[in-house]
Amino acid sequence: MPSFDETPLIDRHFDDYRPGAGGTYGPVEVTASSIVGFAADFDPHTMHLDPVGAADGPFGGLIASGWHTTAMMMRLMVDNFLNERTSLASPGVDELRWHRPVRPGDQLRARFTVLEARPSRSKPDRGIVRTRIEMLNQHDEVVMSQIMMNLIRRRA
Repeated sequence: MPSFDETPLIDRHFDDYRPGAGGTYGPVEVTASSIVGFAADFDPHTMHLDPVGAADGPFGGLIASGWHTTAMMMRLMVDNFLNERTSLASPGVDELRWHRPVRPGDQLRARFTVLEARPSRSKPDRGIVRTRIEMLNQHDEVVMSQIMMNLIRRRA
């Protein structure tokens, strides 16, 4: 897979997001405190919030909310994949799936692969990039996947 190594993040524009290009970034260590903290604020289910109660649940222990996993991916995306100056917006996400539970101690990486990049028909200063995103654990198992669309500014 071609990488973005030749184009630093700060210089990345629509023109650099070619189909097949991508990269893998991370790891992010998942901790019990981060799982519980996210759950307390956003997804207060026992399986995410209470290690003792979660032990009797369907996953046999504490697991991260899928939204927490998605938020960790977003951090890796902003830090490594999308240039904040040229990323204009996202019209949405398709095919979001949580494949495996994420547990304390997991080391997650995000793999980005550009599927499609096309200039906007209505606004010539930008293009639309569709990217497959997979979050992988330390065993290279996919724990989350999605296809994200981003509007990205073209070079002047």
